[in-house]
Amino acid sequence: MNFEHNESLELALQRNVRDALMEDIGRGDWTAQLVPADRRVQAHVIAKEAAVVCGRQWFDRCVETLDPAARVSWLASDGDAVEAGSEVCRIEANARALLSAERPALNFLQMLSGVATVTRSYVDAIAGVSPNPRGCRVLDTRKTLPGLRQAQKYAVRIGGGHNHRMALWDGILIKENHIAAAGSIRAALEAARGLDAGIDIQIEVETLDELAQALDGGAGNVLIDDFTLEQMKQAVALNNGRALLEVSGGVDLQKVREIAATGIDRISIGKLTKDVRAVDLSMRVLA
Repeated sequence: MNFEHNESLELALQRNVRDALMEDIGRGDWTAQLVPADRRVQAHVIAKEAAVVCGRQWFDRCVETLDPAARVSWLASDGDAVEAGSEVCRIEANARALLSAERPALNFLQMLSGVATVTRSYVDAIAGVSPNPRGCRVLDTRKTLPGLRQAQKYAVRIGGGHNHRMALWDGILIKENHIAAAGSIRAALEAARGLDAGIDIQIEVETLDELAQALDGGAGNVLIDDFTLEQMKQAVALNNGRALLEVSGGVDLQKVREIAATGIDRISIGKLTKDVRAVDLSMRVLA
């Protein structure tokens, strides 16, 4: 199956908000109708725990879609760290519209702030430890919540991380089965370059011998799989700066600093977007 275009962040945002409002409101919010139709209220959002704020655009769009005259005043920008008890934003809007938008808007803000917060923790964990002159980057993966790829990868960037390929259209990753089908590492790399797709080519290797073959084949980006810390150090020495070296799989906060200290260029971490714990935020109507 092919599609007509690659989705942008803006198009994804529009789709996200429409889907969230549709699934929650459907043909109407009966409970909101308990409030007079013309009543306007003020409210605020409070952080109930320390977090990195992310998701303002999704929050705003949920509220403004239901009340174009609504005003959201933010006291924290995306990327700001806030403490428990901090006021994150203030809202003035039609009461019915705000009550209907509350849960979808908070869902986005809580989830995306959760991704940004955990990403920041990994970025902070490896700060200053890498001997690599290029430094070491924390990357996400394609292990994202269905339909929220662009949003979650935006949150990773806000948390100080970097994006791996956005999707299948955004890069070539040659894995074990591709190599077996092509006949060799060199053949797989040549076939990938022959596509002339104008996108990054990465190849996965499982041993130091395979790494040597990939480097001899002109690989510029190599994913090393299931290497020990000592093997990572050997891989860095063998590579000698020729290609970007990436580690993935089983990375947690206890391991990430040791991995960065080997001199690896990049560490990709699926749990940034896969194992999401939403930040605890609360909206309260003030008047």
